[in-house]
Amino acid sequence: MSKPRGQGEIQPGQSTAIPLSVRKISKQFQVGKRLVQALSAVSFEVKSGIVTGLIGPDGAGKTTLMRLACGLLVPDSGSIQVLGLNTTRQALSVQRSIGYMPQRFGLYEDLTVQENLDLYADLQNVNPENRPRRYKELLRMTGMAPFTDRLAGRLSGGMKQKLGLACALLNPPPLLILDEPTVGVDPVSRRELWDIIYTQVREKGMSVLLSTSYMDEAERCKEVILLHEGHFLGQDSPQNFSALLVNRTFTIRAADNGNKRELLGALSLRPDTIDAIMLGDTLRLVTRTPMQPPEVERVFNLDPRLWLVKASQPRFEDSFIDKLRREKEREEEARGGKYLRPRPVIRSSNEENTIMVKDLRRDFGSFCAVRDLSFSVRRGEIFGLLGANGAGKTTTFRMLCGLLPATSGTLRVAGHDLRVARAPARAKIGYMAQKFSLYTDLTVIQNLNFFSAAYGLHGRRQKERIQWALESFELTELQNNYSGDLPLGYKQRLALAAALIHEPGILFLDEPTSGIDPLARREFWSYINALANAGVTAMVTTHFMEEASYCDELVIMAQGRVLAAGSPSELTSRFRSPENPEPSMEDTFIHLIEEFEKRQAAGGQEP
Repeated sequence: MSKPRGQGEIQPGQSTAIPLSVRKISKQFQVGKRLVQALSAVSFEVKSGIVTGLIGPDGAGKTTLMRLACGLLVPDSGSIQVLGLNTTRQALSVQRSIGYMPQRFGLYEDLTVQENLDLYADLQNVNPENRPRRYKELLRMTGMAPFTDRLAGRLSGGMKQKLGLACALLNPPPLLILDEPTVGVDPVSRRELWDIIYTQVREKGMSVLLSTSYMDEAERCKEVILLHEGHFLGQDSPQNFSALLVNRTFTIRAADNGNKRELLGALSLRPDTIDAIMLGDTLRLVTRTPMQPPEVERVFNLDPRLWLVKASQPRFEDSFIDKLRREKEREEEARGGKYLRPRPVIRSSNEENTIMVKDLRRDFGSFCAVRDLSFSVRRGEIFGLLGANGAGKTTTFRMLCGLLPATSGTLRVAGHDLRVARAPARAKIGYMAQKFSLYTDLTVIQNLNFFSAAYGLHGRRQKERIQWALESFELTELQNNYSGDLPLGYKQRLALAAALIHEPGILFLDEPTSGIDPLARREFWSYINALANAGVTAMVTTHFMEEASYCDELVIMAQGRVLAAGSPSELTSRFRSPENPEPSMEDTFIHLIEEFEKRQAAGGQEP
């Protein structure tokens, strides 16, 4: 967060031709027994008065670079100029001149919303006479006006992000640095945060540098800077990066009853494929070389009677994945490593409906977090539970995992009634929590030893499963590192490995890909698809609406209730219009939430 501005610092309203200039910056860290090169001779400039995206996979060096730019770290070599100030020699002046929001908000959770605003207004020397007007403006922009007396620790993830951004903007800085400002928040909150950011750029002439894992957000930036494992890969507009993939991007739609998941798995293994993902009712394919649709049919053995192939416009995400995939291939070839490789898992439930929920309710005192919730999930199905922050998804997950008793209703998981047999059910499920819940002060191998023993594995079987986890999730070289020191993507891999180590038949994944980069998300979903094909049931919550396309069935929640249920294609088809003939899941989600909020504001009753 920003610190008080004094004489010699850049004041609000002032501008500089180059707000941020990075020259041959290098930085190393000692992590466990390894020396990690976080940045290697990185150079670039951020232009004034625009939003610039800092894009790269986990471990690329984005957070390190931002902390260096804020004067919070000292580089091993090179220099950084921020608003004409040297970050090494004038670190305090830099910190007083800029706005900075770290990944974890920088809030004081035992203070109220208003007390956080007051504290940061004091730290930033905001004139007391100007505070009421600025408070009113920021509270209106963030929608936080009704919550000024609420403790920051009691806010949802989206509300915390908006409060953190408001605190960074109390004294509008000429340069605003945002580290993953929208991670873990729902699409409606993400859109609101972007409206706030662009309002500041438009009205205050602010320069913004932000990192993001959402490629649709990267496309909203005027320029993007690409990093990979500490190296600079390029800087340009998203549109110019996308133009490099003309005649290499295609959509594939089933003409009959083709199995999209099986085709996706087959396409992903082809050497001519750079990327293959589900996108609504279609598969999106990025080829290694330019092609025309007939050539795609021939090269990928697609029967035109079953699959319809059309050329599509390239997106920035396509070019990003192309660059990362080629870098990854070069690295893997050089060191003989492996990609994440799905392996079959033993089914532990023969029931057709592995999860059955009827009239589920959970009260916390006078507050009802979940009410009248009913659905069923079949074996081998991927079932999605979507909703805005605070909708009741995590509470529902905790009840289904036997971690939280239901107030009323029926819950059956893996053939067990959770009202009377939670322990036997827990032995048959794997659970990956929304927040990293392994032991950060234990190494990777120590965590795997602990969780495998907790699930009853021992002897030769335990050793086999630990070796499987290390190899399958590319953790062998990191096995002696403390889990708390791992990049976020590797923390997610370790958490999934721990959840799968006892070969459960049902897997609960609570926002498993939040904050990890697109390449890591693809590897993650390739694994989940393979598990589903092997008969494992997966139940998932996610804020990445494109990931909803991987689900067979969805429930969308708001304030503990079901707003809509059905397959992804069924839900999106409800909102087709002449203006939007192919609505995305994000369009559908936002439309449903906005309709719900309008009914709430009008005093309407929900079904």
